[in-house]
Amino acid sequence: MLNLRYIFRLVGAFVSRFKVLIFVGIGFGVVFFFLLKFLIPALSFGETTRIGLTGRYTAASLPSSILNLIGNGLTKIEEDGSVAPDLASSWETTDKGKTWIFTLKDNVYWQDGDKVTSKTINYQFSDVTVERPDEKTIVFKLQNTYSAFPAVVSRPTFKSGLLGTGAWEVDKISLNGSNVEELKLVSKKAGDIVYKFYPTEERTKIAFELGEIDKIEDLFDTSPFDTWPKVKISNFSSTGEFVAVFFNTQDSFLTEKNLRQALSYAINKEALGGLRAISPISIDSWAYNPQVKPYHYDAKKAKEMIEDYKEANKFSDFTINLATSPLLLDKAELISNNWREAGVNVDINVVTTMPSDFQAFLAILDMPEDPDQYSIWHSTQNSTNITRYENPRIDKLLEDGRSEIDLSTRKRIYLDFQRFLVEDSPAAFLYYPTTYTVSRK
Repeated sequence: MLNLRYIFRLVGAFVSRFKVLIFVGIGFGVVFFFLLKFLIPALSFGETTRIGLTGRYTAASLPSSILNLIGNGLTKIEEDGSVAPDLASSWETTDKGKTWIFTLKDNVYWQDGDKVTSKTINYQFSDVTVERPDEKTIVFKLQNTYSAFPAVVSRPTFKSGLLGTGAWEVDKISLNGSNVEELKLVSKKAGDIVYKFYPTEERTKIAFELGEIDKIEDLFDTSPFDTWPKVKISNFSSTGEFVAVFFNTQDSFLTEKNLRQALSYAINKEALGGLRAISPISIDSWAYNPQVKPYHYDAKKAKEMIEDYKEANKFSDFTINLATSPLLLDKAELISNNWREAGVNVDINVVTTMPSDFQAFLAILDMPEDPDQYSIWHSTQNSTNITRYENPRIDKLLEDGRSEIDLSTRKRIYLDFQRFLVEDSPAAFLYYPTTYTVSRK
């Protein structure tokens, strides 16, 4: 009892002597406690988001959605496909489109603090001579006129090690051979991002189920997540690519334009879903032609045209082999049913790589950001013209389109290109694929 009384007296004496300091300390503690509510969010850079993507990519072939976070190009592509300044403030062309001169913006810096100059811009093009007359000017000299060149340099440029000029910086990259398995991006103004890459969509879904990732981007099939209560699913039409049936125009059957047209009419496009595509140029593009032949579903017309084809060629029956990937197998089955109803036998062949030879191939094709599609449809492009399409008129339009500098004239050329190409039907243009983002609520 004596000891307890002694302790109380000691504490009382201490408080009496240092009461000012004690009350100031308590007051400071209360104020600091409430300030923490505001200081912590200000000091925090946010959480790390783990995103899963499907596909095999090298460091040099990462998706543009990632590259655009890390770096910038001399130019950038607007929503309508037009070209706008980015690292460059302006550009001009001389020598009828063979020479392109870009002037750089002032006070732009790489992520290591070095200033962006013409000497540090590092595009690698074959058959292109690069000159740097001063720090702000970079000149590209091409062997041939190429009006789409400003769109080419919209691709972000980097110093070694993916060191760019963007808001996110590469912190870590993990490789499996030459393929990127994981990529961590850090930002001073936003949360960090970790991208994880998986070989198949099914494997990406499993990673989400196991908690390896917080979000999946560019997903084509949302099952089983569409029944999960604590998952958010958003979708958009990917108008930078289209789904089509590509016909081998050198095939003994499909060399006939009328048969290709009949097969296009036979497909019930509405049943396939997605935003309808009627040409190989994006609906968002400044060069898009909405007036081409749409090949609306017409089962009666398709059947009549196929009967006429059989009669003219003295066929009682014939079979079309339709190749496709596992991703589009359900669409291929719908199309094959349509063709059978129109009087054509169909075999479906599921492939995991681009077939070296085919009759018909259901696939997704990425569109170039510029309407120049020389590599896809010109008769000289043996490795990329997968339909083996040959048409002198189309060849000439493609040649004119990439050599014409005036934008309004280029537009007229590509309007004609779409009209004549779609009429000839080297492919049945179907829809823009819908892609989904799946995330946890």
